[in-house]
Amino acid sequence: MDEQQSLPPHVLIFPLPLQGPVNSMFKLAQLLCFSGLHITLLLTENIHTRLVLHTDISSRFDQFPGFQIKTISDGLQEDHPREGSKFLEVFDSLRSKTKPLFKDMLTSGLLSSGKRRPVSCIIADGVLGFTCDVADEIGLPIFCVRTISPCCLWIFFCLPKLIESGEYPFKDDDLDEPITSVPGAEAFLRRRDLPGFCRSGDLQDSNIQLFKTEGQENSRAYGLILNTFEELDGLILNQMRTVCPNLYPIGPLHANLKNRLTEAKTSLRPSSNSLWAEDRSCIDWLNNQPLKSVIYVSFGSIATMTNEQLMEFWYGLVNSGQRFLWVIRPDSVAGEDWKNKIPADLAEGTKERGYIVGWAPQEEVLGHPAVGGFWTHCGWNSILESVYEGKPMICWPYFLDQQVNSRFVEAVWKLGLDMKDTCDREIVEKMVKDLMVVRKEEFLERANHMSKLAKNCLMEGGSSYSNFEHLVKDIKSLSDKV
Repeated sequence: MDEQQSLPPHVLIFPLPLQGPVNSMFKLAQLLCFSGLHITLLLTENIHTRLVLHTDISSRFDQFPGFQIKTISDGLQEDHPREGSKFLEVFDSLRSKTKPLFKDMLTSGLLSSGKRRPVSCIIADGVLGFTCDVADEIGLPIFCVRTISPCCLWIFFCLPKLIESGEYPFKDDDLDEPITSVPGAEAFLRRRDLPGFCRSGDLQDSNIQLFKTEGQENSRAYGLILNTFEELDGLILNQMRTVCPNLYPIGPLHANLKNRLTEAKTSLRPSSNSLWAEDRSCIDWLNNQPLKSVIYVSFGSIATMTNEQLMEFWYGLVNSGQRFLWVIRPDSVAGEDWKNKIPADLAEGTKERGYIVGWAPQEEVLGHPAVGGFWTHCGWNSILESVYEGKPMICWPYFLDQQVNSRFVEAVWKLGLDMKDTCDREIVEKMVKDLMVVRKEEFLERANHMSKLAKNCLMEGGSSYSNFEHLVKDIKSLSDKV
């Protein structure tokens, strides 16, 4: 046992089984490997199966003998969609069926060996509250990590206060009514900026029931790891510390990892950990476009639209006269074979100025000098990647934290335009022109300023650099007590 105690701490990382959280947790795993920790990344079998189709996930960790991937069942049938409105069924199944499997995995000795000590610390997505139960039962320290935006997480923390104050459920249909029960956001938050499920007005809504205990659940852990940086989210982080005093803002994670890879002088490169096959032909197309002339359009890995919405967006893009690179996933348009129904004028306009792919290497696209703006669904990873690369945004949020994020992009960070609750070709045309032409210099100046702050926070002595060092120190200290 003494020999095992001399081995590095062994951290088990358990992400929420969705593209964005899994992508972020892979990056966190690599960062912790560089810090000399042993890591077990625990993926649901469904996520692991999808990942191995498009990425060589294990070879990127070959230089880290202390890294391993393990899989666990999410308890659902293989053909369950696990997306959209059905995703809440994943939570129920994880709580009821995965929880005992998780506890057994941690106590059976399955994860340790002669070269790896038993798990000495857990890092789990904070919405997986059962992981805190198991950690308490078996006496392991646990850190929560949230890969959604702090501004949305703070609203989750404030849901009980919103209900108690009478601001929720809404008393009428005016979505522009101010919300005043979220400390730090009183000056700009409206009903329409709350997470989309708040519009149901049903206190028994499964989302309300899931998220209204976030403050209690996340405060059970030793600390809360966040993918953001102080200079971007200080306003909200100061509020969150009243509930979770021990915060570790270590983002932007994707750039933090790139920096560590550069420092280590390794040939290892970051990967998108994508659940979709990337079409790299778009990079060749971008190479032939003028500087900052292209608006990149992507609504992430989950958002879907109707054929009518597709047409409005498409006409708006073509009519704006701007160059565009658009990601339209194979399942982007619900139940429609849109490729066989493209009007001739759209086909011609796209041929002249546009390029469409099924999936793109997004970090590389946003870093490309030809890209001057980003029309996004406002997923948190996408926003941080855009902030880091200094790209202004048009925001068309789809669900969960995205409604809140889009308001912060426009009203707080002044990095772009919020187009939520809108799907009209004339508005699309105007916003694209505003971002790419009319207000281009204004938005680029602000985006460049925030990009510099994002880069500086990751340098030695910067806020995220120091917070990450603090996290590693605390993991080692707590592991020594196990």
